Amino acid sequence: IMENASGVTVLTLSGLSFTLEQRISLFLVTLLWYLMILWGNVALIVTVIMDKNLHEPMYIFVCNLCVNALYGTIGFYPKFLLDLVSSHVISYAGCMLQGYVIHSSVCNDFSILALMSYDRYLAICRPLVYNSVMTKQRISIFVFFSWLIPLYCMFMNTATLLGSRLCGSYINRLYCVNWMIVRLACSPPIANTAVAYFNILFFFGHCVFIFWSYLSVIKICISSKEKQVKFMQTCLPHLVSLLTFMTAILLDVLYIRFGSADVSQNLNNFMSIEFLLVPPMVNPLVYGFRLTKLRNRILNLNRILHVSLFFQV
Repeated sequence: IMENASGVTVLTLSGLSFTLEQRISLFLVTLLWYLMILWGNVALIVTVIMDKNLHEPMYIFVCNLCVNALYGTIGFYPKFLLDLVSSHVISYAGCMLQGYVIHSSVCNDFSILALMSYDRYLAICRPLVYNSVMTKQRISIFVFFSWLIPLYCMFMNTATLLGSRLCGSYINRLYCVNWMIVRLACSPPIANTAVAYFNILFFFGHCVFIFWSYLSVIKICISSKEKQVKFMQTCLPHLVSLLTFMTAILLDVLYIRFGSADVSQNLNNFMSIEFLLVPPMVNPLVYGFRLTKLRNRILNLNRILHVSLFFQV
């Protein structure tokens, strides 16, 4: 049905005009980077799951941030690596799926970062009610909806594009996003525009809430040295993660809005994938090194692994 409706079943991705030697080098570098992302995030996830002392709201949210990094990057890296060694085309259905995974991963990040900012707001600004608000049951509910709502929002966005008749097959990007499908549609669905604007406003509200939370925290910390220490220990990693993510998303938005032939293809490529390169790598490093309890558990886990490997040898 989709094939008959669209008339286009295969789409061509752009930005991969490299020589064979360059493709091989880029493939090896990208594979190494992806393996490092996998190792860093999986190590942090396993550490939090295995250690019951880390089953606290802050670490649970960090764990979910890393799970989402794995979810989002799997929508890009395997296909990108395949494109480097073969023809860079993608089926219409595959394009829709890739766009959904990447978009929903970005929205998941907004939701999880909002939860983390709320957690720090309660811990520093309202410590007396923290334990009564952040119960295990409520944390489970918060985490559940932080995944469900973004996945549902992006499902609705993607669903409004299904069956759209396309008048082109060239995607001016290294990977698929819904906006590119809309631009290829002969008559962009009105429903998609409505859903897209709703999603933008909804997750912009997340941004407002995040900044309000941290502004409140900073105001409280200015008047208390004890809270300043707590801020540096627990809030600073969140702020680094937030700023890294926001900068990456801003670059992607600038690429969509201003990307053109006047800008070098390499710069365009970097702007479009920076949020898939830097935040998934930075987050496990920042949280792993800055959060003392988490850092100690990871180091202990590494020691155990090294000792096990030594005795096996």
